[in-house]
Amino acid sequence: MSKTARILLVEDDATFRSLLAAILDDEGYELVEREDGKAALKTLQGQSFDLVLSDLRLPGLNGLDLFRRAQTEGIAPPFVLLTAFGTVEEAVAAMKEGVADFLTKPLKDPDTLRALVRRILAGSMQERNLKVLKERDSAGLPPDEILFAGQAMQQVKRLIVDVAPTLATVLVTGESGTGKELAARMIHQASPRQDAPFVALNCAAIPESLLESELFGHEKGAFTGATQARQGKFELASGGTIFLDEIGELPLALQSKFLRVLQERVFERVGGSRELRADVRVIAATNRDLREEVRQRRFREDLYYRLNVFPIHLPALRERRDGLAALVRYLLQRAAFQTGREVQGIEPQALEAVAEYGWPGNIRELQNVIERAVILCKGQITRADLPDTLRQSPVASDGLRGSGSLRERERTGILEALAVCDNNRRLAAEKLGISKRTLQYRLKEYGLIEP
Repeated sequence: MSKTARILLVEDDATFRSLLAAILDDEGYELVEREDGKAALKTLQGQSFDLVLSDLRLPGLNGLDLFRRAQTEGIAPPFVLLTAFGTVEEAVAAMKEGVADFLTKPLKDPDTLRALVRRILAGSMQERNLKVLKERDSAGLPPDEILFAGQAMQQVKRLIVDVAPTLATVLVTGESGTGKELAARMIHQASPRQDAPFVALNCAAIPESLLESELFGHEKGAFTGATQARQGKFELASGGTIFLDEIGELPLALQSKFLRVLQERVFERVGGSRELRADVRVIAATNRDLREEVRQRRFREDLYYRLNVFPIHLPALRERRDGLAALVRYLLQRAAFQTGREVQGIEPQALEAVAEYGWPGNIRELQNVIERAVILCKGQITRADLPDTLRQSPVASDGLRGSGSLRERERTGILEALAVCDNNRRLAAEKLGISKRTLQYRLKEYGLIEP
């Protein structure tokens, strides 16, 4: 594991507790020791742990009751019960209630304890990984020669190689669809945390009323419908990396809580009071100009500087034209495999049309176009298999898309997408690869609709 596991050791026999603590301390675990069940429960209510190692027989509150109380309150990590030979049957019965395992005392072999703790912690990590995968399938990384195709991407590659081995917070900027999540995944895969979870959350895709719960989790009864406690993304990403896309969409009220996570590395679930550790590497991304957002008082200045520790800017697809052919071939092969169709490449005239288009939706839009063309083509992708917008597009490198400020190019791309989609904002947002809420915000910002 990439992090030091925290273990709560609960044992009223001081001599035996010291023995267990010495063995676990040698393994590099972070230990908190308690003498009775009530003190242990209070500790669990205020701190987070990866494992509880508790005697079954304890004064005040025994080990099984401690487990039951922790489960009821939604604060139970995996439990291992320590039991004398005379209470083995009780320990076995406790496993049917959800206790991870038990260990008999006195301890005959320290290696037995070491192996058991490693197995339980590894299983807990695997369970968390599976939970993450169920919520969202991990996006595969394309080969380096595709991800970094084009001269403009070479500086990006150097920055990723430099920052990946560190724990520095990274802010990835660039237009929608430029591959910011892929860059984040590559940083994670090249980091010491590569075996831990990579958890992604699009801040614009979650209603504001639910965003805090998605990030930090909630306790049972925290709000209407919260019938049980639930882990948030920060808990699911423990030991690994959390990627927060469209961080500029984070509401001001939530920005202060997120700032606390970056500064103090602790947070609380919605409706809870115990502090949980945020042992995560944070990578954020945005297609907004956060400096302008700070000037407009829509984004906290202190949060901006906390995020902007190591900025990486991804160039737009129109700035990567020398790598476009390789990217097209890769997307074509992938789409052909996914659809089960045999495609014999793309004709030069069609590739020329692809190169001349401005791609306001960048790689995400290109991927959609290629998938559509693969379905329509009869063996080889021709110009006729491309959308009308590509066949009629002027050369973008000499036109407006290739010049002017980012805001001007973005405004032009939005107008074109709306025109193509007959002013259907939902379809235009999908074409641009952004949320409808983000499109709505941009329309107001550029004076295209009434505020």
